[in-house]
Amino acid sequence: MNQELIRLTPLWAENWPIAYAVIQAIIILLVVVLFAALMSFIERRLLGLWQDRYGPNRVGPGGMFQIVADMLKIMFKEDWTPKFVDKLTFRLAPAVAMATAVLSFMVIPVSPHLGVADMSIGLLFFMAMAGIAVYAVLFGGWSSNNKYALLGGLRSAAQTISYEVFLGISLMGVVAIAGSFNMREIVEAQKDVWFVVPQFLGFMIFVVAGVAVTHRHPFDQPEAEQELAEGYHVEYGGMKWGMFFVAEYVNVVLISALIVTLFFGGWLAPFNWEISFIPPAFWFIIKTLFFVMMFVLARGSLMRPRYDQVMNFGWKICLPLALVNLLVTGAVILMNQA
Repeated sequence: MNQELIRLTPLWAENWPIAYAVIQAIIILLVVVLFAALMSFIERRLLGLWQDRYGPNRVGPGGMFQIVADMLKIMFKEDWTPKFVDKLTFRLAPAVAMATAVLSFMVIPVSPHLGVADMSIGLLFFMAMAGIAVYAVLFGGWSSNNKYALLGGLRSAAQTISYEVFLGISLMGVVAIAGSFNMREIVEAQKDVWFVVPQFLGFMIFVVAGVAVTHRHPFDQPEAEQELAEGYHVEYGGMKWGMFFVAEYVNVVLISALIVTLFFGGWLAPFNWEISFIPPAFWFIIKTLFFVMMFVLARGSLMRPRYDQVMNFGWKICLPLALVNLLVTGAVILMNQA
């Protein structure tokens, strides 16, 4: 398959592999962080469009400089640390949230030759980073010495750990079909048919679990404004709060990119179209943008269930369906081999 695609790797990369990996990492990091920051404006404009109202439209033509105004405002806000918090853990929490979100992009292949790390255990690396990310919210809630923040942190820990179980099981069908945890090999295994077709149930469970793990609406109970007054980051302000804010949008882009990579052929063109002047990364970006917009649409159109309903839905519906999907996939593979 790689021979059919345009080789994008520069000649010097073979002699300087570390330098090439660092350059790729910097490029992907900048693109992801800048796009995550831009997501704030995109989300408000899309919600305004879908709800038939005005979005931000005062700063610049059509409000396009609103994100610049937001960034300047948050940069000049007082970076205040309350006296009653555990200072080390309080400051560590937003850094952990941001670091785990960005590091997870190491294993996402944007094109056949554009990606930071081509790990044989790429999918396991993502699951490990997702497991560490829960500590950021737990640290933030516990160290704040605030009952609302602590409740938000505990909610987040229980919800994230629970839905990571369903998220991981939903991916095992993809791993079984592709025969690998390597992200590039999973994409290349979809050259005949995208995995969303044989793994539609796994895809639906992964989407639901992905929304829950990122604490996006309608699964944003850990930071519920109505009952917990912003939850685990109620005591945060300035750039510390900004890191939590950007990390959430980075996670939205991450889950969207994973959906594309694991179920929608990654950089592969639809229907095996071969258009030489369109780079493979174009298809990856377009697909990812589509699912990012679906995250925004969910926020503007769905109600938020109670916390107990979220947990019951996970353990009583998502878990059995994920196990059934895995068992059926394994049985079909064994029958085909026989």
